Amino acid sequence: MENQKKKEVVSIEMFLRRTFKGVLDTMGTAVNKTGILPNTVTILGLIGNAIGAYLLATGHITWGGIVILIMGPIDALDGTMARLRGEQTEFGAFVDSVTDRYSELVILAGLMIYFLTKQDYLSVGLVYFAAAGSILVSYVKARAESLGFTAKVGILTRVERYLVLAPALLFNIPQIALWIIAIFANFTAIQRIYFVRKQAYDQNKALSYKKPG
Repeated sequence: MENQKKKEVVSIEMFLRRTFKGVLDTMGTAVNKTGILPNTVTILGLIGNAIGAYLLATGHITWGGIVILIMGPIDALDGTMARLRGEQTEFGAFVDSVTDRYSELVILAGLMIYFLTKQDYLSVGLVYFAAAGSILVSYVKARAESLGFTAKVGILTRVERYLVLAPALLFNIPQIALWIIAIFANFTAIQRIYFVRKQAYDQNKALSYKKPG
């Protein structure tokens, strides 16, 4: 229990949510008054990221970065709206999680198209490994939780990846972000695999103590 509390304290996502809770609550309350549903905001965030990806694909890296940076708070706004409405549901969380994956992939796809037009195949490879690592980070966590384990550890979760990528796009240096994500997202996936392995080992060890004789 103490370890879980410690992890929550050092989590960048938890820090940002707590720091900007007042701002998000004010925004969420205002949007709720318009009658727009949280799931609608989730889809609008995906559409916004798709627009940002189109700008990236057409070579407008900084403008794409601006759009993607603006869309960032939308990821937290839909959850805030649902909480304020008292309508947090498993399906809503499911939709939010799936659209987050689509948003991340469509952004990386925009960069891949841009680098293909430039015939910059090294950067195309970086996009591939960044996408693979990003998906594996999420998949390992989801698969672990489906088996009763936890896997929220890691140095480059989705929030950290966003904080790396968005500023790099603003300053038109996407390759730097791609190197970081390609390396550390895959490292994070390995961290989570090891963390689940340790839990499984401890669980099997505990069960072996219960066997008679």
